[in-house]
Amino acid sequence: MAEILQSLDALAGAKGAALGTVGQEAPVHVQKLDKFGRAYATGKRKDAVARVWVRPGTGKITVNDRDIEVYFARPVLRLMINQPFQAAAREGQYDVVCTVSGGGLSGQAGALRHGISRALTYYEPELRTPLKKGGFLTRDSRVVERKKYGRAKARRSFQFSKR
Repeated sequence: MAEILQSLDALAGAKGAALGTVGQEAPVHVQKLDKFGRAYATGKRKDAVARVWVRPGTGKITVNDRDIEVYFARPVLRLMINQPFQAAAREGQYDVVCTVSGGGLSGQAGALRHGISRALTYYEPELRTPLKKGGFLTRDSRVVERKKYGRAKARRSFQFSKR
């Protein structure tokens, strides 16, 4: 049968031994760069996918070979894209080149924000804590619900008519 534990220290040691976690530390995150000195990451939101490359620079963001002010005309979307840099206190220190596809502008901006956050953690692993705390590393898994047969949309029924 199981042994009887006499103190809290023995309980803590037994718990670690039972789970197989004695002596293991948190995973060490290392810098991941390509041969050009850039960090690459993929960001996703709804149906949009963003492929993002981050490198040190002046803060220029290029989306599909266009400037960010041209591609994302709405200031709210540009503000959303710059949030990871503000959370990490790295505004104007990195150039971003990305390609986005799928979805609408709002989903593409969310995918770009997710990709920038992941690429920043690959370039500077110590930024993982503030970005994780801000919720930028979590993929927003909400997607549009599919249409069902016998329904007008995903949940809406057809209009009822007595005659």
